[in-house]
This record gives sequence, C-alpha cells and structure tokens, in this order.
Amino acid sequence: MSEPATAVGPGSPGGPGGWEAVVVGAGVAGLVAARELVRAGLRTVVLEEREAPGGAVRGHDVSGLRLDAGAESYATRTGSVAALLTELGLGDDVVAPEPRGAWVHLTSGDGPLPRTGLLGVPAYPLAPDVRRTLGTRAAARAALDLVLPARVGAGATTLGALVRARMGDAVVARLVGPVVGGVHAADPDDLAIDAAAPGLRDARAAARGSLARAVRGLRASAPAGTAVEGVAGGVHRLVDALVADVTAHGGVVLTGTRAESVTRAADGRFVVGTRDLHSPPRPSRDLRAQRLVVATPGAPALLDGLDGAVLRDVRLDAGAPVTLVTLVLEAPALDVAPRGTGVLVGTGADDVRAKALTHATAKWGWLAQAAGPGRHVVRLSYGRAGGAGDAGDGGRDVLPTGDALVDLALRDAATLLGVPLARTALRGSAVVVWTQSLPRPSTAHRAAVATVRTAVDAMPGVAVCGAWAAGNGLASVVPDARAAARTLIPDVSPGDR
Repeated sequence: MSEPATAVGPGSPGGPGGWEAVVVGAGVAGLVAARELVRAGLRTVVLEEREAPGGAVRGHDVSGLRLDAGAESYATRTGSVAALLTELGLGDDVVAPEPRGAWVHLTSGDGPLPRTGLLGVPAYPLAPDVRRTLGTRAAARAALDLVLPARVGAGATTLGALVRARMGDAVVARLVGPVVGGVHAADPDDLAIDAAAPGLRDARAAARGSLARAVRGLRASAPAGTAVEGVAGGVHRLVDALVADVTAHGGVVLTGTRAESVTRAADGRFVVGTRDLHSPPRPSRDLRAQRLVVATPGAPALLDGLDGAVLRDVRLDAGAPVTLVTLVLEAPALDVAPRGTGVLVGTGADDVRAKALTHATAKWGWLAQAAGPGRHVVRLSYGRAGGAGDAGDGGRDVLPTGDALVDLALRDAATLLGVPLARTALRGSAVVVWTQSLPRPSTAHRAAVATVRTAVDAMPGVAVCGAWAAGNGLASVVPDARAAARTLIPDVSPGDR
C-alpha cells in the first residue's frame, strides 16, 4: 500500500500531467497534509525517501511484541491528536499512562519528578516530592519565586535563564535540565521560552511574575486528565491509519523516492524532480502539480531559488542524533515498577550514558498485558546536545555498536532502575537511530523557520509543515500540518484554516 510505484506513469490518472498536489515527506506531518488534500478531492502523491512512511512515528517487532520505534505518546494540550485519532477510527483505543510518576537520576541521588509541573518547573516548590529531589534548602529557594517581584526574570529569553532567575540553579540542574534533555535532547539554556513552553510568558504575566503560579494556571487550563496519552497497540498505528486513509481516497504514497529539485513551469505548475532510491533503481521522473507541500527539514535547500527565494544560507537546527535501545527482559523484580514509568538523567551523572529510560510495561497497561507477567520492556535513549552521539562532541563520547551497545544499555538500565539485570534476562533487543527528529527550538532555529515561512508566503501554491517548523511533538505537528494543507485547498475560508 505504501509503495504503489506503478500509480505514477504517463498513462495513469496521477501521471506527470495529472497530479494536483505533491507532498514531500511521509512523516506524520506530510501524511496529515496529504489526508487533508485527498479528502478535498485533490489527486495527491506523497514522496518519502525512506523505505517506509511515518518518520519518527514508526513501529517495529522486538521479541514477538509490536512496539513503537519512535514516539510512544503525545501531549494532550491541544486536543488535536485525539481528534485526529477519533476521525481515523482509533478514538476508542486512546489510553492514559499508568499513574505511577517518573524519577530523576542525579549525582546527589535518585528522586521523583514533580507530579505537578511543566518541563520540570514545579507548580508547588515545597511539595514533598519536590523537597525530596531538590533538598530542603533548594526547595526553599525555589519557593521564593512566589514572593519575588515580577521584574525578576523579565529579561530572560531562554527557559533556563528564566527558571534560574525565579527559582535558582538547583531547579534548572536537577529538574528542568533532565526533563528538557529527555524531551528536546537539548539544554534549557539553549531553548527559547516561547518555543519550549508556549503560553508561559502570558501565564506568568497573569500570575504577577510568579513562575510556579504560571505553571499552575497552565495546568488548570489544560484538558482534563493526564498531560500525555498513547494508543493501545502503539502510537505507530496512527501512521498505518493515515496511510490507509490517504490511499483509500485516491492518494499515492511512494517510498524510496527522493525529491531532488523544484522549479515552476511556464504554466505556473511545479515540476518536482525525483530520484528512485531502490536497488536496482527504477526510472525516475519529473512530477507536475499545482500545489506543493514540503514536510521535511530539507525545505530550505529544496525551495532555494523557487520564485526568486534565497534560502541557501538558512540553517535549521539539526537536533542531536537520538539512539533508542529497546530491551525485552524476563525480570520479575521489575513487576513493582521501582522507578515508576521511567527515569530522566541529570547533567553530570556520569555513572550512566543514557539520558532517559522508559519502563514501557510499567507505563502502558496494554503493553504489560501483551508482554505477560514477569516480562518487561524498557527503552533507553542516548544523545543530547554535546553528549553521546552528538556530532558536536568532537567524537569524544561516541556510543559503541552491536552487542556492546546492548550491554551498555543493560548496565544503564540496572543502575537507573536499581535492580540487577543479567545478560541472561535479555529476551530481545533493538536499536534505532533517529536524526533530524528533535530540532532544538533555539532562538536561532526559530529565526530560520521564520525566514522560510516568509519566503513561502510569497510562493503561490506552496506550504510547509513538520516538526522543524511547528515544534516537536504530535500536538504541535498535527494542527500545523492541517493548517498548511488547508491554505492550498479551494473554497476553505481563512477562518477555517
């Protein structure tokens, strides 16, 4: 279904003269955009250079279990992902994680993360779980936020600077840093406030400057229930459903096909030059269409020169490469979920190389049931700004490969979970490396995105979308992709876009 190459040809309905839209990139953003276009009756082809659609939301099989190879949950803050799942017939399969909480691993010892917070910023600095992790003195310093004048932190532009000014160094180092490293593979001092925490500035203004009260306000205005949700069977089911819906409405998804150039013909249509990446390669061809959606971080290079745009010098943040190691273990000692749903690792904790661990069978009831008693799935994440696997570290902390990486993950899992894990407990493993999947929303990256968007606004028939443009997470990607596609659909009023 995802590779119907024969649908593209001189005599086919969607041949070189027949496409009404070309979408570059079959990640969730590209598939969501394509779905909007095909459901509006537009003949649409999606080009994906990888061997399968889905981008960082894909599935894989490990020791007889179908698991998420990338994203395994989504934020509920916009309600957009749950709405899409419902439209695709998956609404009844939306599930909340088990209410076990998560932990942080620090040089000073392990402790729980605040159950009420935002990116590690505590809503109640003196709560018992916060005091346990920060210590009494650091928690008291954080609580000063409640009485400090609003001007304190007013000039901060990054999340780290704001939290440090309002709550102190310990909150940044022990709470915010580990969470931001786990979510964005970045340092909080590199993240623009508005990108990392949309709405936080306005909420702080309403709270007379207090960061803790601002977090309380944002939490109170969020949809009822947990801050994240998943899908029984895995979030990757979203990709399968999107591909099925696109193709059911006449769309085509071509994998192993790279878009290498875009020009505009004399009749105003786009000419997309493609390259077939299969072995042996099939003949490549130019595709023509009236509309173009670019849903990949290669947008600046692909669109450079189109309608006179100069984008060759635009540099989007590439994000830190992220390596995910999944372990399936026969380990009854983990039945009690000793570290809740998982552990984030603080900067300076040099006894492990991982930046985070998810105890998936403790987090998701559907997976615990599928795995069975005593069988557990844990997933370790490697790669942060300047850390292991990051090209910016000069190769000083390069991860091992093969069995050596699995052994490292076993040792890290034992340390983070506080439970001995022998090699004999291992029932299966998988390693997945993601690149360009977590662009860090720094000020420079946001400026680069703004440059691209401004150029695209002057290109009739072009739209862009994707995590690189909208921000990380399905809650950002889905509504942005829908809005991008709707700018290209006739008879959609501006208010509906």
